[in-house]
Amino acid sequence: MNRLVKGLLLAGGLLFLIIAGNFVYGWTAAGPLTKETAVVIKPGTSIRSAASQLEEIGAIKSADAFVNRARIFGASSTIKTGEFLIPAQASNSDILSILTGGKIVQRMVTVPEGMPSIMVYERLMANDRLTGEIPVPAEGSILPDSYAFQKGEPRAAVVARMQAAMKKAIDELWPKRSPDTVVKTPQEAITLASIVEKETSKKSELRMVAGVYSNRLRVGMMLQADPTIIYPITKGKPLGRRIRQSEIASVNDYNTYSMTGLPKGPIANPSRAAIEAVLNPEKTDYLFFVADGTGGHIFAKTLQEHNANVERWYAIRRERGEM
Repeated sequence: MNRLVKGLLLAGGLLFLIIAGNFVYGWTAAGPLTKETAVVIKPGTSIRSAASQLEEIGAIKSADAFVNRARIFGASSTIKTGEFLIPAQASNSDILSILTGGKIVQRMVTVPEGMPSIMVYERLMANDRLTGEIPVPAEGSILPDSYAFQKGEPRAAVVARMQAAMKKAIDELWPKRSPDTVVKTPQEAITLASIVEKETSKKSELRMVAGVYSNRLRVGMMLQADPTIIYPITKGKPLGRRIRQSEIASVNDYNTYSMTGLPKGPIANPSRAAIEAVLNPEKTDYLFFVADGTGGHIFAKTLQEHNANVERWYAIRRERGEM
């Protein structure tokens, strides 16, 4: 073999090593992204389409080069769907690991205990990471909790998860109900639980408040729950003022100051704890309760005791300048 052939072979070998080295280096070297950036991979997206998205946001220099390297170095890897965070200077190798690892960005929307459906609706519609229109969910159909969602997910899908969670909760709790509960159906349980939830913010009081309302229902007394006056006026939103006498006397399907029994439906979305309280109420002789000035309530068996407690509550409010 003459020197020329040897030289050509050597040159070819060196060129191959350079190209191969560059190919490998391009897979593991720091990428061009200057700051952490999110990318959303939709269902059905191919690795080539994903690479085009990555090139558009500046995470990789070349979509074609990324795909070619991915086919060799990540031959059996399948990219997942969802929203992913790509760190600054992430290499091609790092990016493929992120997309195939399935560690998506977890975004959360929270429904607090006792939030009415109109406010759940407004919260979801105000979240610009969700898509699509929804109606106001049926009152009492949503279980208060924090729910994960993906960017671009339909609002209807999130509502469906919230409602499925409520159905699962009531399906689990209903068979465990106490013989002492006064509610006859799961829907009645949700309705009474929504009133209990709105009447006290203390979890420790839920069963006692449920016990008081259960006693009232048994003897045919009006529940006289202030939140049931407000619901027909605001659909559960804060009233922002004192309740008027005309509103207390108003006759409708919700106002428990002008009717005996339960309202025609829930006035909010009650928590699991409130539903449990209604299905397993405290055994008590109490028929009355009023705020005690500390965030809780004081309970009474007789109207005379209750009136004295009310007077003490009014005195506290006068001292605070609320009356």
